[in-house]
Amino acid sequence: MTSIQMPQLGETIVEGTILKWLKREGDAVARDEPLFEISTDKVDTEVPSPVAGTVTKILVDEGATVPVGTALMEISEAGGAASGDAASGGAASSSASGAAPSSDAVAAPSTGAASSEGSSAAPPAAPVAPAAPVAPAAPAVAPAVAAVATMPDRGPRSQILSPLVRRLAKEHDLDLAQIAGTGSGGRITKADVMAVISSGGQVASATAGATAPATAPAQPMPAPSAGIGEEIVPVSHIRRAIAEHMLASTQTSARAWTMVEVNVDHLVKLRERIKATFQDRYGVKITYLPMVVRATVDALLEYPDVNARLDGDNIVRHRFVNMGIAVSYDAGLIVPVIKGADGMNTIGVARAIADLAARARSHQLRPDEVQGATFTITNPGPYGSVASVPIINQPNVGILSFDAIVKRPVVIDDAIAIRSMVNISMSWDHRVIDGELATRFLARVKENLETWDFAEDLGV
Repeated sequence: MTSIQMPQLGETIVEGTILKWLKREGDAVARDEPLFEISTDKVDTEVPSPVAGTVTKILVDEGATVPVGTALMEISEAGGAASGDAASGGAASSSASGAAPSSDAVAAPSTGAASSEGSSAAPPAAPVAPAAPVAPAAPAVAPAVAAVATMPDRGPRSQILSPLVRRLAKEHDLDLAQIAGTGSGGRITKADVMAVISSGGQVASATAGATAPATAPAQPMPAPSAGIGEEIVPVSHIRRAIAEHMLASTQTSARAWTMVEVNVDHLVKLRERIKATFQDRYGVKITYLPMVVRATVDALLEYPDVNARLDGDNIVRHRFVNMGIAVSYDAGLIVPVIKGADGMNTIGVARAIADLAARARSHQLRPDEVQGATFTITNPGPYGSVASVPIINQPNVGILSFDAIVKRPVVIDDAIAIRSMVNISMSWDHRVIDGELATRFLARVKENLETWDFAEDLGV
């Protein structure tokens, strides 16, 4: 008998939510066949079976949030061999993490998304024994702010804090010791910190907590009812995560916006000329996005304050470029990351985008593939947008938007001509970037796109 456990899909991942069981009790399962879909605060993914056999028992209900290592199901291996291997859960974890090799928010979510803390239901009060059925997860509760003089011992898991939680607490000068965690084992989640921020950062002091009367619990909101011609659709966990991430960004950064107009007539003609040959030779379609990425990477290396993040009183400049590409998929938006984009040519970027976007839409991304972006590009152009004002993907200080290419009359050498034009804009954080720098950066991107000969870089 093999016990399948909740895998750890990232260094800071301590729990996961069962989104959907793909196999039921009594179903036959082949090795590496997907067993269930899980969601963490970083990414959604399918978990494959480490063995072939028959599902004998499902221990956790759909929608339940449980700690890493919790027994989820049991599989009787083919041929009646009982494995009893204590490391079988680890095999499931390893398979899940490596199920797929390495978008524009090409919508992504990470939403990169977009990733966020506290987007899942509240976990059971204690870890579940591997062989015992798990009770359905308790309904999610609103995070609360502690109002006691001394926080109770919440166990070792309460000390596991994600980088996002630490950063938000530091930026808003919050004492994490005074925030009650609602995550697994008392862990403080992003939702807990955001609750304090939204309340004006008011965390009760030790003295006040010892004397203040207990606050009456908030009355639950009445369940919504649909009127004539209306439909009520529950907010999905991904939609909730995107909402939290976007709201946190607008509350954290001082967003400003700049746009330039770019003549890409020669890029349109180049793509038309090489697209069939390029796909036959390299196995992916050539779009304009890889060219935009290459032009942007060059500008980021020239202006490192745009390729940076704010860390308290310090600006951290990155000497490399990890390019986040926003990708839209069935659940919302996610932002997979092209690691080391500054070391790639346009062909490499095109392959990386195609791979990440395809796996994002099939829920096959690994958690480390939606983290670590130093800058982000979103591409609403294919949907017809001609000007957009994206929200910054924290902790980046800028996000570039590549809109639709359209033929427009323009003045060239005092004559009116028809050219393929595109608007490229950037939302930027005024805490780090000023208008002059933002404009010079976009001017560099514009110059690169209008003057570079991409034919040689594309191998044609």
